[in-house]
Formats: sequence, structure tokens, C-alpha cells
Amino acid sequence: MPVITITDLSDPRLVDYAHLTDVALKKARGTEHGLYIAESALVLERALRAGHRPRSVLALGGTAEEALRVLGPHAAEIPVFVGPGELLAELTGYILHRGLIASMNRPELPKADTLLSTAKRIVILEDVADPTNVGAIFRSAGAIGADAILVTPRCSDPFYRRAIRVSMGTVLQVPWTRVGDWPSTRALLTRHGFHVAALALTTDAVSLRDFAAHDHERLALLLGAEGPGLTQAALDASDSVVQIPMKHGIDSLNVAAASAVAMWALSS
Repeated sequence: MPVITITDLSDPRLVDYAHLTDVALKKARGTEHGLYIAESALVLERALRAGHRPRSVLALGGTAEEALRVLGPHAAEIPVFVGPGELLAELTGYILHRGLIASMNRPELPKADTLLSTAKRIVILEDVADPTNVGAIFRSAGAIGADAILVTPRCSDPFYRRAIRVSMGTVLQVPWTRVGDWPSTRALLTRHGFHVAALALTTDAVSLRDFAAHDHERLALLLGAEGPGLTQAALDASDSVVQIPMKHGIDSLNVAAASAVAMWALSS
């Protein structure tokens, strides 16, 4: 398919980029599971390697060749729209600092049982509402090592644009899915033999150093939102409560930083 130069912003093929929110993309008509936006050639490459299907690409005029290179064999069937930065910013509502973005078909989320059947180390995010934190946690999981991530119903969507951008596309590499309420999630984890370690500041919390000295064949690290932390239901569903030793009167780290420290300490 040839590169298409944008001359009219009302072209219906550009609707995926026209100031749509993440929520609107997720509910996009004519799609099976919705859409998400991949920013930069690197993220598009990772999305393609994960088997995700692009619907189109929007590129600054000078990056059209890079878009075609990344698409590779898909270039014959995926439209690449190009135009000057000012026009694309008018269309999208933001500047394309990374040269290109792509409208991607959201994949169907895997079943939790499928993810956990072979996993040894997983992360559970309870109600982490900030997509920046979600993206940073996924990046640490991809770099340090987590086999899967489970997110609760009120957790920010890992396919939101900011989460994907902050994660450098690792939300497209680390398998994840949503889970339900705590009784069903606890039953799921028990069925697959996971020890659940909640990261929280409670009076009975053990030091991460001491906890890491014990070998757990299957371990789930449970993290909560900034500020409120984990709910009582989450703590009740945990087998252990763990805290990172601190100095200088500081009691906690940002949840994304804490996740990286804990994942590294508990990596097998």
C-alpha cells in the first residue's frame, strides 16, 4: 500500500488519531477488542513481535521510510499516513516527538489460568491508578524478570498510551491479564501453588532481606496504589507481608521504585 500524504484532516481513515482518549480507543467501533496507540518505531517493532496487528501508521514526512522498514512484510497492507508536524499535531492534539505513532488492534487478553500454568514469578497490581507507575512497573518486570502481571479491575489499563510510552513497550512483551475480586483471585493463586507476598507497611511485616532468604518455588509479589496502599482484602489474601528496610526516617518508596527493588531481591 503506498504512503498516503494527508491533505484533509476530515478523512475518515484518520479517525483513530483525532483527539481520541484511551477510553474511546478501547471502545472503538468496528473492532473486536478496541485499539491502542503505539508511539515510536521501537514500540511498534515490539508490538509486531508480540503478534499485534496494526490498523494504520501516522508518521512525520521524514519518517515514512522508517515506518515502512518497521512494518516489513506488513507494509503492503497497512496504510502509512504522512504529513508535516503542525498538521499532525492539529489532528492528534500533541506533537509527535518520536516521529510516528500507530493505531493497533488490542489483542484478546489471555486467561489467567493459562498465564499462571508455567509462571514462577508474577506481579499483582491492586488499583494502581497512575498509568506512569503501571508503565514503570512493567518496564522493571521486563528487565528484571517477571513471568506475568495480574491487574485488578480498578487498576489503570496497561495499554493506555502513557503506560506504553513509559514502559518503552514492555507492556507488549510481559504477559498480563485482569483478574476479578479477591476471593476468586486468591483461589486462582492457590490452585497454581503461589505464595503471595504483599509489599506493605504493617506491624507484622518482615524485612525483604529476611523474606528473600526463603526459597518459594512460585511467588506472587502484590503491590498497591500510591497513598492508600493495599486494601485490607488484599492483605487478608496474602501469605506474607514484606517491607523494604529504609534509612533516614523515610518509610516508603514510590510503588514503581519499590517494585524494582523487590523484584530484584526476589528474582530466582
